Amino acid sequence: MLLTPHELDRLLIFQAASLARSRQARGLLLNAPEAIAIIADTACEAARDGLTLPEAIERATRVLDAQDVLPGVTSLVPHVEVEALFMDGMRLLMIPEPLGPSQADGPGAVSSAPLRPAAPADCVDVEVTNTAAVPIAITSHWHFFEANRRLSFDRAASWGRRLSIPTGSTIRWAAGESHVVRLVPFRGRRVAMGFAGLVNGPLDAPTALTDALERARARGYLGAGA
Repeated sequence: MLLTPHELDRLLIFQAASLARSRQARGLLLNAPEAIAIIADTACEAARDGLTLPEAIERATRVLDAQDVLPGVTSLVPHVEVEALFMDGMRLLMIPEPLGPSQADGPGAVSSAPLRPAAPADCVDVEVTNTAAVPIAITSHWHFFEANRRLSFDRAASWGRRLSIPTGSTIRWAAGESHVVRLVPFRGRRVAMGFAGLVNGPLDAPTALTDALERARARGYLGAGA
């Protein structure tokens, strides 16, 4: 039987996950490679079961928690990346905090540097629908206001914000797909240059938002208002 490199990698993940699960069944706490193997295998099988990318990520984040791993492991696994075969092809999954926040670092452990997620008041949840006939992916630090014009969502609510996902990761919408994403504000100087060219300047300038909305409407961006 001839196997592709990707199929060989998938078998390696499966073998590592099987070994890790056998150790977990004996009551052992998992180390980082064992936890990663189980999380990655769970994500790949979720894709094989026909789940969507967000559903596969959700399943993978529920398979283990800080109580299943050795102290310190949660901090070593801030996210897991794995390629999985979905119904529409191969896609990269980025699974953030698959063992929970690092302050819950194993039974009885205390974190010296807990993560500080954005306060709820700083976050915005936005429902986004892909109206295009092809998939659309948005990366972690793209100014979400300037995301693909065929994505339909409240543009004004996304002003000065990005996706609340690990750096370098993406969220992908299949054609016609809708789901809710969490957005957090940009920090620092808050100057948006490039992207889709709707801002090219300070985000907090007095007329920046109204000017950008006018440009977005003129260029056919959905969700920019009438």
